[in-house]
Amino acid sequence: ISSAASDVYKRQMIVTANLSRGAISMSKKKVIVKNIDSIQNLGAMNILCTDKTGTLTQDRIILEMHLNYLGRDSAEVLQLAFLNSFYQTGLKSLLDVAVLNHLEIHAALEIENRFIKIDEIPFDFQRRLMSVVVEEENHHHELICKGAVEEILAICIQVKDGDLIKPLDQAIREGVLQLTSNLNNDGLRVIAVAYKEVPRQHEPYSLADESALTLVGLIAFLDPPKESAAQAIKELNRGGVAVKVLTGDNQVIARKTCKDVGLHVEGILLGSEIEALSEQELGARVEGATIFAKLTPLQKSRIIKVLRGRGHVVGFMGDGINDAAALREADIGISVDTAVDIAKESADIVLLEKSLLVLNEGVAEGRRTFGNIVKYIKMGTSSAFGNMFSMLGASIALPFLPMLPVQILLNNLLYDFSQTGIPFDQVDPDYLEKPRKWKVNEIRRFMVCIGPVSSLFDYATFALMWFVFKANSVENQSLFQTGWFVESLMTQTLIVHIIRTAKVPFLQSRPSLAMALVTVCVMGIGIMIPF
Repeated sequence: ISSAASDVYKRQMIVTANLSRGAISMSKKKVIVKNIDSIQNLGAMNILCTDKTGTLTQDRIILEMHLNYLGRDSAEVLQLAFLNSFYQTGLKSLLDVAVLNHLEIHAALEIENRFIKIDEIPFDFQRRLMSVVVEEENHHHELICKGAVEEILAICIQVKDGDLIKPLDQAIREGVLQLTSNLNNDGLRVIAVAYKEVPRQHEPYSLADESALTLVGLIAFLDPPKESAAQAIKELNRGGVAVKVLTGDNQVIARKTCKDVGLHVEGILLGSEIEALSEQELGARVEGATIFAKLTPLQKSRIIKVLRGRGHVVGFMGDGINDAAALREADIGISVDTAVDIAKESADIVLLEKSLLVLNEGVAEGRRTFGNIVKYIKMGTSSAFGNMFSMLGASIALPFLPMLPVQILLNNLLYDFSQTGIPFDQVDPDYLEKPRKWKVNEIRRFMVCIGPVSSLFDYATFALMWFVFKANSVENQSLFQTGWFVESLMTQTLIVHIIRTAKVPFLQSRPSLAMALVTVCVMGIGIMIPF
């Protein structure tokens, strides 16, 4: 019982040492492990779901254009967008920051002197827009709304053209959508801006007030594609990891970004389509889709859940408030050190650099760590299974114990020391070329096949000691026990060098220096002790 308990603690120690060693190696590559068990999942990951902004793009959003509904420059659009971003109290997005970088608007409007904030209708991912209400120089209240173009158009009834206000008819609506599509095709992200005047006595404000608005125009942002993204995607694909983009943006700009970074798009699925699909129907669609656009946070989480249900090991990379649910749902949640607090809290791994190249290094290290753990599991199970057969047969046939309890304990102690080199061992390059996941049946087959094979060496040792060295009586039992002690320790210690590689040990695949030194030291001590 004591030996069995020590084996449990030993296995925990070796596995934890492997994971800890992997975490240290990953930290040197700018990958911080919060949940140590997630290292194995990182090595097994075969689908990476990621947001577009900051991962495939440079995360350096610039306000490029401010246009009226006809596509002409409009200072009024920029001024209203600035007021909206300036007065909102929620977490400011990168789009808001890009708008607020135009400090000359702040001076021109004399915001503190002319405007007083009255109320705010916060952003949410269902409406995909937000509003602020300001009072200008003790006159009327003005509700300023900005958000996704389709959603803004749905709540507008008129459009502003210079000093003129005209009805928002179908022709104008189609013209705005076409202008938006053209800008999206150029890689620009587009937000619409609208407003309406409200009497001063009208408060408090609610979602119902976001209606009958006047469209002022569009603001367009550029977030250039990240130069390293194409190389990182190519390396991930080569390593058996498919990349899928989950974004709140529309499908046009998402497709343009994917094209710029060399990500082949096989299919596109929109959030509105996902809502109408059952779990079974969605499961059939997610496999073939590369881009999932116009998503809510819960839709992101649902997609990951469906992918996991189809047997995939799914990683999700996100850094916003809207990514928290998906980070928790994924097998491996990945965030960055510049992310919002809730995203970092929800993640298993935090990158010190928002780059897929850094993540790719982490994937390789995860597979390396997993490989070393599998070496130990295979070695421990096959050795224990083989020793059981050897001890059982010897106990039946021999008139004495095949090995003394003190020798068994010493054998275990030295064998445990020999395993401490496993976390420092290297892994064959071809082992890192594809995702690796637990295959219990494979480990079971290995144990059943290799365990009895190791017993053949034990029985050969028994025959040698019994017939050649004449250790076949109670008086000579010490010679027999010592012989098996040495042979058992040698074979157990050397077997890891066969298990650690599919190639020819020592010739085609060499162990690390630490692994080789530990093996030599343990074998030397095992041979020396009997003398």
